[in-house]
Amino acid sequence: MDSLLKKYLRGDATLWVVFIMLCVVSIIEMYSASSTLAYKAESHTAPVLRHVSFLAGGALLAIFVHLIPYRFIRLMSYVGLLVSVLMLIWVLFKGQSENDATRWLVIGGVQFQPSELAKLSVIIVAADFISRIKNPETDEKKYFRNTMILLAVVCPLILLENFSTAVLLFGVVYLMMFVGRISLKRLGLVGGVILLGIVLGFSAVKLIPQEKMPEAFDRAYTWVARIDRFTGDKEADAETSKYEINDENRQVQHGRIAIARGGILGVGPGNSVERDFLPQAYSDFIYAIIVEELGLIGGIFVILLYLVLLYRAGRIATTSPTVFPAVLVIGLSLMIVTQAFVSMSVATSLGPVTGQPLPLISRGGTSILITCLYFGIILGVTRQIRESNQGKNEMDEKPEEDVPVVTLEEL
Repeated sequence: MDSLLKKYLRGDATLWVVFIMLCVVSIIEMYSASSTLAYKAESHTAPVLRHVSFLAGGALLAIFVHLIPYRFIRLMSYVGLLVSVLMLIWVLFKGQSENDATRWLVIGGVQFQPSELAKLSVIIVAADFISRIKNPETDEKKYFRNTMILLAVVCPLILLENFSTAVLLFGVVYLMMFVGRISLKRLGLVGGVILLGIVLGFSAVKLIPQEKMPEAFDRAYTWVARIDRFTGDKEADAETSKYEINDENRQVQHGRIAIARGGILGVGPGNSVERDFLPQAYSDFIYAIIVEELGLIGGIFVILLYLVLLYRAGRIATTSPTVFPAVLVIGLSLMIVTQAFVSMSVATSLGPVTGQPLPLISRGGTSILITCLYFGIILGVTRQIRESNQGKNEMDEKPEEDVPVVTLEEL
């Protein structure tokens, strides 16, 4: 059994533990948080079995992918990028709406989010572009331009229906360029232009009535309304905003109640009360249910799992022999961890509602499978780095063959 695990589960052991522990937490909390879905389903176990099946499929996918050399991942990312762009365009016209957002495609009865595939493809392609910068004076301008064109094509397609995902993707690639030592002058210029665009866009939405704007910008008014509710709730009088529950703040308020009930040790797995009142308890606000059932200790434990992932990714990057795997691992881990902290900040009322799921824990199909792909690629990089280092050590430790010495007399 031990040899079987060593054969098929290679790579960084700590990351495998993090991956498995996140899956375990996910199964336990989904069993509890999906109670409202269980009541509606024909079988009470159907929602959790569906979730477990996606986790099992994702785990098998991660095992398979981590055995693939990352040079093939590098090549396949361009195919994935082309497919994801076509699907993002398709979803604008034929997409399926849910929660006032058109983000899903249904093909052959299977529903998935093209933006998830686009995120993965963009990160890999961006890592490829950054790794090709050998000479900052001659290569940086070319590949920086290619990276910005890539973001200019993909991010607006995602932005129309999923603002937070587009911002998250841009931010992660921006950090990848920083890690890849793109000049601060170029990064500062891009950051300034983006900041100016956000200010102008926010001002336009505040000044122009929604009925006078094209339908494509309807979601912008939703984003601004969420920001206004978040900032307004912080500034409003405590007596009128702290305890009032209405249609606009139902998620936030019940999330707060769930966290308050958790205390230090929590009420125990399966004993949540707020799961029956909190909309999207099994998705966007599952971290609030985790804190309610597992308490502050459980909530910190989940945070530590993501932080360990980021720490190990940093260590892996420093031992990488080339630039591409280092930047790739940093980009993928940043996407997982940043999304996790955005999701947890929403559940704890530290940020406005964004709709970002908690990676590998929240209910979902596409997001779970793609997150497992992230882990598979990261583990594959660690496997290859470890095997490469072992090969070098064996060469260093190999004793030199005895060479016969020829004396002057024999000559």
